[in-house]
Amino acid sequence: MTDITQITIALVTADVAGAATQGRIYLGLAGREFLLANTDRIARNGDNQFVLGEGGNVANADHNDPRRPQLDTADLDRYPAYIRLRDEGGDPGWCLEQVCVAVNPRGAVRHQFSNPRLEGMHTDGARIWLSDDCGTRLHLRRGGLGS
Repeated sequence: MTDITQITIALVTADVAGAATQGRIYLGLAGREFLLANTDRIARNGDNQFVLGEGGNVANADHNDPRRPQLDTADLDRYPAYIRLRDEGGDPGWCLEQVCVAVNPRGAVRHQFSNPRLEGMHTDGARIWLSDDCGTRLHLRRGGLGS
């Protein structure tokens, strides 16, 4: 298969009261878990972009790099893909409205993961609250938005 050199993650937080979080957000992919952090807070109505690997923009980018150790696209279907929240801080919960993960986005073959249940028109039925009170993990599946 192909080496994973870059992973891009787009997270959209809802524009509702209490949607922001100070919790830590993790991506599980290809048998690893990565911390998605480049600020202290995920803002309400925020569109947060994270890059792992080549051009990384996350805290501790060297330790959150799919090239160390080198991951392979063959592992994408061997392990579950997910977003996980670890509650902490004054605003522990989080209301997620959209997620899109792209592996090797500039490559000839782009692998994309999302959760189709979040592909609505910014309504309560197309959002998910993550917290210790109601669950902290959202699994993703292959295919991009609209697939």
